[in-house]
Amino acid sequence: MITRIKNLFAGYAVPVDAVVDEGEQALQLATATLLMEVARADTHISDEERQAICDAIETHYGLSHETTRQIIRTAEHEAEHSTSLYPFTRLINRECDYQDKLEIIRMLWRVIRADDCTDKHEEHLVRRVADLLHVPHREFIRAKLLALET
Repeated sequence: MITRIKNLFAGYAVPVDAVVDEGEQALQLATATLLMEVARADTHISDEERQAICDAIETHYGLSHETTRQIIRTAEHEAEHSTSLYPFTRLINRECDYQDKLEIIRMLWRVIRADDCTDKHEEHLVRRVADLLHVPHREFIRAKLLALET
């Protein structure tokens, strides 16, 4: 997985302020790809969803706007060509603690709610990701309710 992500990033020039270890880059890309996948679930990525993805990645990982945009471009390419969520969730399970996984589920819900429309395919995908990240159903529902309140 790390080699594959390195190869993806090789096609995109990463600015100097984005110098992080490969594991951190892989985690950022995995998270961004899951966010992009949920935005794509209803077959249309709105501008609001794109902005929510950028905001989530930039804020959560403390990245510059330019670095975030490059990660998002790479994640969009990866989401279009991936056939499984498993490589991304496996990496997150290996690298993240339970609180980080909860935050990823919350980010997924914020992306869904960015356009004020929750599609059944988007919700189903978040449920699948929550299962793959070993996040209990009650936390999935709690994250959903919090997203609906904002």
